[in-house]
Amino acid sequence: MTQLYLIRHGIAADRHPQEYPNDGQRPLTEAGVKKTRKIAKRLAQLGLQFNYLLTSPLIRAQQTAEILVNAKLSTKPEISTPLAPTGELQDWLDWYNAIPKTGKNGDVAIAVVGHQPDLGHWAEQLIWGESRGQLIVKKAGIIGVNLPDEGESIGQSQLFWLVPPRLLL
Repeated sequence: MTQLYLIRHGIAADRHPQEYPNDGQRPLTEAGVKKTRKIAKRLAQLGLQFNYLLTSPLIRAQQTAEILVNAKLSTKPEISTPLAPTGELQDWLDWYNAIPKTGKNGDVAIAVVGHQPDLGHWAEQLIWGESRGQLIVKKAGIIGVNLPDEGESIGQSQLFWLVPPRLLL
């Protein structure tokens, strides 16, 4: 079985075109770093370990992924362009279908750090086969989806975790 954890980046600086003309350069705020560290620590206490950690190329997502690494949840993150805003799920699925599906205990855990509304749409497509605009991932929140190891993932996956950050703090 493959468990996919869709993790939204932590609280980031507001959009100020003068300060951050490129939205991709907006960093986590101090509060965002603190909150994300607490959540990462809690995930470690729950025993989570990710075989793969992928992140959007945007700074706030990369910073969130580094916090997960510092909490010993995974090793170095890999930048994945499909996780950038408006990235395509099928491009990510092509990567997923090419990786080995066996971890230490036979299961694989994958964490992806990205953005809303994309993560919510991806979860809906994996679970229901279409995006319904109903699942929202709060900043530093997590959706867990069990993916089939063989065959089509779209519409064939199962939701196992929908956790707003306040439940992990």
